[in-house]
Amino acid sequence: MVKKISMIVFLLFIINLSSAIAGKKEAMKMMENIHWLGHDTFKIVGEKVIYTDPFKIRKRDVADIILITHEHYDHCSPEDVKKIQGTNTTIVTTPDCAGKLSGNVKTVKPGDKLTVEGIDIEAVPSYNTNKKFHTKDKNWVGYIFTVKGQKIYLAGDTDYIPEMKTFNVDIALLPVSGTYVMTAEEAVRAALDIKPEIAVPMHYNSIVGTENDAEKFAEGLKGKVEVRILKEE
Repeated sequence: MVKKISMIVFLLFIINLSSAIAGKKEAMKMMENIHWLGHDTFKIVGEKVIYTDPFKIRKRDVADIILITHEHYDHCSPEDVKKIQGTNTTIVTTPDCAGKLSGNVKTVKPGDKLTVEGIDIEAVPSYNTNKKFHTKDKNWVGYIFTVKGQKIYLAGDTDYIPEMKTFNVDIALLPVSGTYVMTAEEAVRAALDIKPEIAVPMHYNSIVGTENDAEKFAEGLKGKVEVRILKEE
């Protein structure tokens, strides 16, 4: 009986290990489609072309979906949105940002879920806990969205918040610069709570923060969570 239980435990271990390895491989494969354009701006290519918080866009393009986390100028930039907005582009954003934009705009608040062009999107809380730049009452957001079976978390301008413990994602895009958002050390704690397959630092080398913040983040997670520091494109 003991041998039988031991064998079952061993088989479950092997199954879980195989699943974990497969999950890491899929996340690593997805990273090939994630392009960091600076600050909180990413171009993610999958079933659709998705841009996040377009700011200082250098190349014109056509996005299928644009995700905007809040109305600050370095996240909600109508001028930059126009550079990647086509006739059929859907913009998902908060109500206070929507008034600055035109076209197909859908507004969200934390907790909202929607499907756009076959892409599942969830708006999640994003706020400061020890500073007043992004207060919780403003209902600004981060996003969890699924591309090619991978759940990607765009944190937005946030501190390390308790809700992160509930997020089930494969890839986490996390701010690391401090000042307006969490520091690299706080972002390490966030990543340990979220437990993504891969964590990517952002929100540096633009308004505030340097590559040192990204490196501190990577160092703090060594041996715990894989970190990819992307080259700005």
